[in-house]
Amino acid sequence: MRWRRKDGSLMPPGMFIPVAEQSSLIVPMGAQIMENACRDCQAWQAQGLAGIRVAVNVSSVQFADDDLAVLTEEVLTRTGLEPALLELEVTESGLLAEVDEVIASLQKLHELGIELALDDFGTGYSSLSYLKTLPVDRLKIDREFVRDLLNNSDDQAILKMIVELGQQLNLKILAEGVEEAEQLALLKASGCQEVQGFYYAKPLPLDEFIEFARHYRVEVTA
Repeated sequence: MRWRRKDGSLMPPGMFIPVAEQSSLIVPMGAQIMENACRDCQAWQAQGLAGIRVAVNVSSVQFADDDLAVLTEEVLTRTGLEPALLELEVTESGLLAEVDEVIASLQKLHELGIELALDDFGTGYSSLSYLKTLPVDRLKIDREFVRDLLNNSDDQAILKMIVELGQQLNLKILAEGVEEAEQLALLKASGCQEVQGFYYAKPLPLDEFIEFARHYRVEVTA
């Protein structure tokens, strides 16, 4: 998501999303984002991208001010998207408020068949004890632990710990911010199953993403 200024330049989400959260505008914005994402993902299925999933970030404010499970179910019904093709990402900081309520909401979402991810893992303040009760499928290692991974033994130790934790809890592990082939090789060797980052592509407009995904799929399967 980007905000286009009058001069045509793009404002990154880190500059305006916090303001939207403070004003609660993130609730209607989040609903529209989910609707658009699910509608686009459903269209991909007939555009040579069958099985390609979409992940949507969810703000902690949406848990507090909106019935997220009801909204999500309604969006899936309207768009016709299979629940398994949708992933919702919540940050650790989003668990700090009413933990029991968040867990209950996540459980309802999980029962719909949606995958859930804990985003920016390792940078928040939530207790590790929550992991055994959170109905999440994936831990996303924050880019802060990937940026200096090749030269920082502490980051390597943290990576190893998170991967082992994920294996013990039967969770998928995804590393964010991968930009170099050497980072990718080290992550694979450590047991990290999934990555995202500029090594593959920068954020793309919708049409460009569809073409990129088509060509990438052809290269992988060739």
